[in-house]
Amino acid sequence: MRIMGLDLGDKTIGVAVSDELGWTAQGIETIRRSDIEEDLKKLKALLEQYEAREIVVGLPKNMNGTIGPRGELSQQFAALLEETFAMPVHLWDERLTTMAAEKMLVAADVSRKKRKKVIDKMAAVMILQGFLDFKQT
Repeated sequence: MRIMGLDLGDKTIGVAVSDELGWTAQGIETIRRSDIEEDLKKLKALLEQYEAREIVVGLPKNMNGTIGPRGELSQQFAALLEETFAMPVHLWDERLTTMAAEKMLVAADVSRKKRKKVIDKMAAVMILQGFLDFKQT
């Protein structure tokens, strides 16, 4: 059973999926956001294509563990996904994932232009992989 991971942003949604066994996460796409109906349509197509049965949405908490406006938007989006797709949706603490993804891409000597195109997808991979690793323990 595959799980889909999402890094929700204002302009994009990074998307990753797990392998069939739920061990590893792979980045698949960065969705350029337009309106909520179009976003849901694109996500539905990806859920069907990869046969995902669960979704993990990154929850951007403040460093002190509180939830601010960005976190509240993620919670609302997760609730909408659960209602729309009738499947389990998990929120996963995503503190520092974008920064970690950026560091990893810099270390791999990926150009700034290319990093900008894949950073959200990489953050989704890190969110999903953290969730998968947690489930294995």
